[in-house]
Amino acid sequence: MNAPPDHAVLTAMLAPAFFLTATASLLLSANNRLSRIIDRARSLLKELVDIEDEAERGLFEKRIALQRRRSLIILRAGQLLYTAITFFVGTSLAVAVDTFTGHRLGALPTWLAALGVLAMLAASVLLARESTLAVTAINEEMDHRHSKRRASPTG
Repeated sequence: MNAPPDHAVLTAMLAPAFFLTATASLLLSANNRLSRIIDRARSLLKELVDIEDEAERGLFEKRIALQRRRSLIILRAGQLLYTAITFFVGTSLAVAVDTFTGHRLGALPTWLAALGVLAMLAASVLLARESTLAVTAINEEMDHRHSKRRASPTG
């Protein structure tokens, strides 16, 4: 069996680069979101110290718990995205090694690519879930501020 021309091998090695670019973009977004979640949790924790009303304190503890859930979801998504990057880089290397070894790796490059895509898919599902929680959090805060404004006496 003849080895494919060099340009075909390079093309096959570069194909995962498109997935790497998409994964890196999602990872950047996830890391930015995690940073914002951490900032929000720290802000809530600072405010919690000064709250004496039990009902309001419970509300803030609930908000902090939601931020914790969001941070764990984003953490898992980031881990999956790093895993996807590993698989995509592995795919490129496997294509090169497969060529140099006379195509002895069989379906390994394809499996590596498929695992990378699955990791990326799972991370995307987690990112969508976290976005839903973010909207839930902001809606709850807006609802609470609106009801708090109605409850306070107007001058």
